[in-house]
Amino acid sequence: MTEFSSKGYLDMELLRFTTAGSVDDGKSTLIGRLLYDSKSIFEDQLEAVKRASIQRGNEYINLALITDGLRAEREQGITIDVAYRYFATPRRKFIIADTPGHVQYTRNMVTGASTANAAIILIDARNGVTEQTCRHSYIASLLQIPHIVVCINKMDLVEYKEEVFLSIRKTFDEFARLLELRDYSFVPISALFGDNVVEQSKKMDWYSGGTLLEVLEHVPINHDYNLQDARFPVQYVIRPISDEFHDYRGYAGRVDGGIFKPGDKVVVLPEMHKTSVKSIDACERQLDSAFPPMSVTLQLEDDIDVSRGDMIVKENNLPQISQDLVVMMCWMNPRPMQLNGKYALKHTTRDVRCIIKEVHHKVDVNTLTKIEGDLEVKMNDIAKVSIRTTKPLFFDSYSRNRRTGALVLIDEGTNETVGVGMIE
Repeated sequence: MTEFSSKGYLDMELLRFTTAGSVDDGKSTLIGRLLYDSKSIFEDQLEAVKRASIQRGNEYINLALITDGLRAEREQGITIDVAYRYFATPRRKFIIADTPGHVQYTRNMVTGASTANAAIILIDARNGVTEQTCRHSYIASLLQIPHIVVCINKMDLVEYKEEVFLSIRKTFDEFARLLELRDYSFVPISALFGDNVVEQSKKMDWYSGGTLLEVLEHVPINHDYNLQDARFPVQYVIRPISDEFHDYRGYAGRVDGGIFKPGDKVVVLPEMHKTSVKSIDACERQLDSAFPPMSVTLQLEDDIDVSRGDMIVKENNLPQISQDLVVMMCWMNPRPMQLNGKYALKHTTRDVRCIIKEVHHKVDVNTLTKIEGDLEVKMNDIAKVSIRTTKPLFFDSYSRNRRTGALVLIDEGTNETVGVGMIE
């Protein structure tokens, strides 16, 4: 297991990334290879994988078993749930979301990708770009994942030929032009044998780029957050009952956009109360500024009524405020969406109720075409819908701010999450 000092580890930059690809493209093997070659696996974990590999009759250590934690997954050799794994290198910390490749588990990919800075899209070198590749690329585009790494895997099965890599890259380039992919790159790999995963491959000397790990270590994520529009959803009001902090009133939450500094003139929504920032507190110390994704406590100069679900913003930069929303919705529940149905809605720290007013169209994520005849929204469907809420929301478009532009629908009867939406 890689070792770091506790202080250095806490101060390291964190990259969240997700993996996606068709069934048997090698997602779990790739993550297992990343963890194994970066020495991020405990000895007892490795021994358990070795034993499981022998029981399955494998001729080698099956690194896919490191992430296939569910018994059903190990038996079938597929990924069903979203498996999260953590590891670190001297340069950066990582959280991996290993998401399913099957069509019926598209909702799980949306879950794993919703907070990702980057996405790894795997392509089997023998099959090239498939419908599932298009599906996963579209979802990555829909979720505005800033950085895409296209890993062309199983190069060992096509004799490490450069022309295979170039052909697949050309096909993906043509499809990517139809999407709003901001930044994407290509890495030819063999997850099974470790070529270009952590170590540079001698079998593909025609490739001059970095290994997958090097690419992940150098993905620039400083500008992935919206630093222009100051947004601070209030999560909790802090009123300690003590002699030391007798008059303390702070508002805790996570900065979802912009930069806050003491002295900034702000407005508290929805009441539109004007005040200014008195101080910014974190871990028993005061800060000169706060920015995404920091969790801090703001003190305000004036004693005004602020509660959970309110939002603190700059007075000259207000978000959109409305009860009527147009949303791209990914449906995640076996029960179809109910037109005119009532649902609980969660947006940042604000909880309201809503009604589905209209389904405009569904999207065929393989061809990117609109489906306007069949408007029944079932599990794993993606549709453009209109929603009306019982109270106003304070939001930005999802393309402008992934934090303030996302929402979740909940079935009030079962408390199940039934849909996730991106506000247009």
